[in-house]
Formats: sequence, structure tokens, C-alpha cells
Amino acid sequence: MITVSLPLAILLTNSDGSPMTAMELFHAGRFIMWPILMVSFLLITVATERVLFIIRENSRRSPELVDKMLEKVETGDVDGAVEMGRKSQDYVARILVYALTHKEHSLGNAFTRAANQEMQRFGQGLPTLDTCITAAPLLGLLGTVTGMMGTFASLNTGSGDIASASAKITGGVAEALIATMCGLAIAIMGLLPFNYLNARQEEARHEIEDASNSLEIIINKSEGTKAAR
Repeated sequence: MITVSLPLAILLTNSDGSPMTAMELFHAGRFIMWPILMVSFLLITVATERVLFIIRENSRRSPELVDKMLEKVETGDVDGAVEMGRKSQDYVARILVYALTHKEHSLGNAFTRAANQEMQRFGQGLPTLDTCITAAPLLGLLGTVTGMMGTFASLNTGSGDIASASAKITGGVAEALIATMCGLAIAIMGLLPFNYLNARQEEARHEIEDASNSLEIIINKSEGTKAAR
């Protein structure tokens, strides 16, 4: 029985013993590396844009201004609260301004509509990141299958000379390992920004819900005071 040992260090080195460069690894991974490359490019682009979006929104947050707007509403100065909110780029302040300027129809519906629009902004790109994280290891697995298919095809040449087919065998196994490695690396890399963005979206939702509850309490208190009179 003849066995062939293909250590990982041998598979990922050149004939002269030097380690493969990134470009050589890409070529060794064969055709499956192109869709993996496109997925990685899309993931990096979307993740970068979304993280910059979160940084920008965090820099615009002004919880103190939101509290002052609610205080003005509580004292009955709705116009003052709206005027104060229009000068701010805080997304919670924008929601309050929209709700207070459309409260003649339904304060709750106006607040919900504005909140949904803001949450949609926070949710943009997350489905794309989720798809990239899911697709990358699957593409790597596909590369593993195609690589091993090439390896077994090399073994089944009919000549029975494994030594003469060793280059093809090594290439097939290298293709399988490189594709799997790249797919998993992309998925792991994408999990960090994806989880961060999900956490920030939940934090924004809680901030909006807190403002909604505060406004509702103030409005109900004001209406109760008027009814008592």
C-alpha cells in the first residue's frame, strides 16, 4: 500500500521552499477565489461605510438637548422644543421634531413613522453583511469539494504512478485548503463589524423607545392636568 504525505507547509510553499505570496496563494486557489474575492470586497466596503455611519451618528448625539426638549414640552412650550430640535442633527431630536409637528393627527403614529425611518437607516447594509458572512465559508467549502475532485481525478489517471501525478495531487489539496482558509477568514472578519452594528442598532432602538416613553408620559400628564381643571 502506497501512502502520500502532504504536510500543509509543503502545500503552501514554492518549489524552492519559499512561502507563497498572496498572489500565488490566490492563483493556487483557482477559479473559486474570484467569487471569494468579490465577497470579501463587498464585505469590507459595506462594513467600512456602516462603521463610519455609526461614528458620525455617535458624534451627533446630544442626550442633553433631547432632555431639554422634553422639559419644554412638559412646560407646554412645544414650539420652543421644536425650534431647539431643528438645530440639532441628533436622530432622536429629529424624531421628536417630526412627532411634535404632526401631533394634530396622531402623536403616536407620527413618532412611530419617524422612528421607523431612523431605524431603517441604522439597518442598512446588515442584510448584505449577513449574506457575505454566510456565503464566504460556503464558497470555501465549494473550493474544498472542487479541489478534492481534482485530487481524486489525478489519482484516477489509470497509470497507477502516483509520483508522476504528485504535482496535480498537491495542487488539488492546496486549492481545497486555500479556499477553505480564505472563506473562513472572511466570515470571521465579518462577524466583528456585524455584531458591533447589530449592537449599535439595538442601542439606538432603546434610546428611541426611551424618548417615546418619556414623551408619552409627559403628554398624558399634561392632558390629565387639563382634564382636572
